[in-house]
Amino acid sequence: MKAIAVLGTFDTKGDELEFVAQKIRAQGFAVLTIDVGTGGPPRITPDVTRDQLLASIEADLKPIAGDRGACVTLMGRAAAAVLPKLAAEGRIDAVVSLGGGGGTSIATAAMRALPIGFPKLMVSTVASGDTSAYIGTKDILMMPSVVDVAGLNRISQLVFTRAAGAICGMVQAEVESDAAKPIIVASMFGNTTKCIEIAKPILDDAGYEVLVFHATGIGGRAMEDLIASGMVAGVLDITTTELADELLGGIMSAGPNRLEAAGKAGLPTVIAPGCLDMANFGPRNTVPDRYRSRLIYEHNPDNTLVRTTPEESARLGRTLADRLGCYGDNVTVMIPTKAISVISAKGQPFYDPRADAALFESIGKTDKPVIRIECEINDEAFASAAANELLRRLASV
Repeated sequence: MKAIAVLGTFDTKGDELEFVAQKIRAQGFAVLTIDVGTGGPPRITPDVTRDQLLASIEADLKPIAGDRGACVTLMGRAAAAVLPKLAAEGRIDAVVSLGGGGGTSIATAAMRALPIGFPKLMVSTVASGDTSAYIGTKDILMMPSVVDVAGLNRISQLVFTRAAGAICGMVQAEVESDAAKPIIVASMFGNTTKCIEIAKPILDDAGYEVLVFHATGIGGRAMEDLIASGMVAGVLDITTTELADELLGGIMSAGPNRLEAAGKAGLPTVIAPGCLDMANFGPRNTVPDRYRSRLIYEHNPDNTLVRTTPEESARLGRTLADRLGCYGDNVTVMIPTKAISVISAKGQPFYDPRADAALFESIGKTDKPVIRIECEINDEAFASAAANELLRRLASV
C-alpha cells in the first residue's frame, strides 16, 4: 500500500492535518504523519515526532525557544534531512502539508530536498504572488488555502478535501519515460526557439533525450541543479540571456552561479551568447528610470526588453569568458555573428552592430575554442552546427 506523508505543525494545525489524513485514508492510502511544530505539544500524536526530526541533525529547539524565526529555520533543516531518507527507504510516496507563513517555510524546505517527480503539495495562505522562495527549482504544487488554516469550516473543508484528492491522484498517476536514453539539457527563450527546434531533432535522432529549459532565471537555476545532480550527459546552452539580467538588475537573473555546473561536472558543452542583447523587466512602467532612454521592446504586456549597450555587452562577454574558467577541454563557444536573437537581426528593433562586436570581442578572449558562423542564431546552419558540435564532443568522451 502506498503511503502519503502528512507533514505540518501539529501543535497549531493538528485538527486540519488530521482531517486531510482521514480523507487520504478513505481513498485507500496509508498515512505517515510528521510533526514539524515548534511550539506547544501536538494536538494529534504523530508517527514521526519533532524530536526525532531534530535528533537526525543533532539539534534542539530549547536554546532558541524564544526566537520563532530561528526555530522555523532549524525545523526546516531537520525536515529536509529526514524526508528524503523516508522517500529513499520507500516509506512514503508523496507529501502534503498545510500551513501559514511559518509552516509553509518549514514544509517547502523539506519538499525542496526531494527529487523532481516525487509528488509534493503545499496548501498555503501565501500561495499567491511570488512563491519562488518556497518552490526553488523543484516541482512543488502550491494550492491557495483561500481562508486561513485556522479551523474546519465550509471553505477550508472544501479546499482540504480537494487537496487530499489531488495528492492521491498524483500518486496514482503512472509516469512513462525512456530512462535508457542519456540526457542533454538545452536553454531556450522565445527569441531562440527556432534554434532549439532545429537542433533538438538532430540530438533526438542520435539517441539522446533533450530536456529544454526556459531561460527565465528559475529555468536557468533548474538546469544548473539538474546538471549538478549527475543525470546529464551533455549541455547545449544556447541561451545565456540570464547573464544580462544579472548585470542590469532584470527580473530573470539566474544568479552568479549560472554556467558553472557543466564546467564543474566536466560535461561536453556548447555555449552561445543567445539573447545577451536584452535584459527583462515587467510591464513597461516597471523599467527603471535609468533605462528609459534605451532601446526598449515590449515583448508582451507583462515583459519589456531593454537593449544592452556596447559597454554592457563587453562586460557580458568578459563574464561569459570568465565563467568558462572552470571548464576543461570539452567546451565550445559558438557565435552567430549576424544576430544573437530574433530582434537583434538587421532591420529588427535591437539591431546594434557595435554592441554585438563588443560582446564577440570579449568572448573571444577566452582560451576555449570559439567558432564564429556568419548567420543568425535561428538559422538552420547555426542550429545544425551547434547540435553537431555537441555530438562531436559527446563522441569524444
